[in-house]
Amino acid sequence: MTPFPYRHLLLAADFAPETEGVVARAAELRAHLRARLTLLHVVEYLPMSYSGDLVLPEDFDLEQELVEVAKRQMAALGERLDVPPGDRRIETGSTGRTILRVAEEIGADLIVLGSHGRHGLAALLGSTARSVLNGAKCDVLAVRLGVE
Repeated sequence: MTPFPYRHLLLAADFAPETEGVVARAAELRAHLRARLTLLHVVEYLPMSYSGDLVLPEDFDLEQELVEVAKRQMAALGERLDVPPGDRRIETGSTGRTILRVAEEIGADLIVLGSHGRHGLAALLGSTARSVLNGAKCDVLAVRLGVE
């Protein structure tokens, strides 16, 4: 085994405050391994159910608004971690499948993401971490976010 087995890390970032430990772990690994780091955020569009109290403009595009917010958050994270703009990606789609696709596209050899460690019904319904762990062709580091 080579002394630095991981050369390209993919951090699946969701910008939630409780995932700061995941970001810190990826940054530490990058520094320790002298590896390239790519940041990925996936916007998974969830259609809103109709609410009689909510009135949105006819031309309101929720997915585009979510992408715009993600771009601002990604820019801030990329600047903070000193990740060049070419290694910052925002994608739309199914979170697990998109992480797997991007990891293959960029040749990542380690995916870093957060895991809630759900139990009971939530575990039966699946999670992003579980789908990535089961489908990845490279190693995956699932950083536990804490008990819910």
